[in-house]
Amino acid sequence: MTKYTISMIRGDGVGPELVHSANLLLEAISDNSDTKFNIESMDAGDSSVSKFGKAMPDSVLDIIRKSDACLKGPVGESAADVVLVLRQSMDLYANVRPVKSFPNLRGLSDAIDLVIIRENTEDLYLGWEFEADCNTVITLRRTSEKASRRIAEYAFRTSSQRNKKKKVVAVHKANVLRKGDGLFVKTCKNVSKNFPEIEFTEQYVDACAMNLIRKPDDYDIILTTNMFGDILSDEALQVAGSIGMGPAGNIGDDFGLFEPVHGAAFDIAGKNIANPSSILLSSKLMLEWLGGKRSDAGAIKEAQKVEHAIRKLLIGNKKTIDIGGDMSTFEFTKAVIDLMY
Repeated sequence: MTKYTISMIRGDGVGPELVHSANLLLEAISDNSDTKFNIESMDAGDSSVSKFGKAMPDSVLDIIRKSDACLKGPVGESAADVVLVLRQSMDLYANVRPVKSFPNLRGLSDAIDLVIIRENTEDLYLGWEFEADCNTVITLRRTSEKASRRIAEYAFRTSSQRNKKKKVVAVHKANVLRKGDGLFVKTCKNVSKNFPEIEFTEQYVDACAMNLIRKPDDYDIILTTNMFGDILSDEALQVAGSIGMGPAGNIGDDFGLFEPVHGAAFDIAGKNIANPSSILLSSKLMLEWLGGKRSDAGAIKEAQKVEHAIRKLLIGNKKTIDIGGDMSTFEFTKAVIDLMY
């Protein structure tokens, strides 16, 4: 038996509903397997600003640091003060976003199975912005060899572990950003020499954006910088059928933060119609990461059961409203758990 302490951030908008779905899933796994969880739920984001005057209180950050992993619901206007703080303070340098075709969705291909791996601690998302005068803002972008090398190594290791195409494409704009992206792609090329079994190519980001629509099933691993990866992953998920199916992991050497790709969707908050697949699949990513970190085959087995159950529901055309069905958030969550056990 293995027990994990999971810190769980409720978030804003549809966040609390999705986190409730994840909570039900982890409780069911605890009740029916040797993978056990101690769940500590907390507020961070807009709700925390209104209560405590701060999106990420120090007491919440302390709880997260002491947990084995964190599962986070979407956050509203204060998202940067939550997720960017966690990424930077805990050095969660790899943003990992799997994109897969699922049955009975309106995707452009039924054979998409790729992972977008983006550097998560540098680029424009450092938030280094300065007013040069009252009508001009200067934003700085940082790119380092160290950060580029470790994200490239992460991407190549991921490709080598996947029973897939064994292809890594570095996506950049070095024809314009000659210094920053030039350093990034040069570093990726150097790392590729240590993985001769993996095909390495490069593409400009605009060409990649086009090719994700033209031939998305050609991709295996897309390796890129922070902002490009953020944009491309949303595009890729919609190409596959729905951003509501999108999980994400923010992963460092010692800690992992897992969350849906999409935002807080305030327009449907409290209506019990949000698609919980994003956070259920984020829970699956978390289970895989914990299982790999602890050599816990049981956690990995439970992770596989989550995705298998979601696929089985979609094969039967049992879907939430956003993807053409009529199931509520809770109904879909319960159906996933019932199929698992």
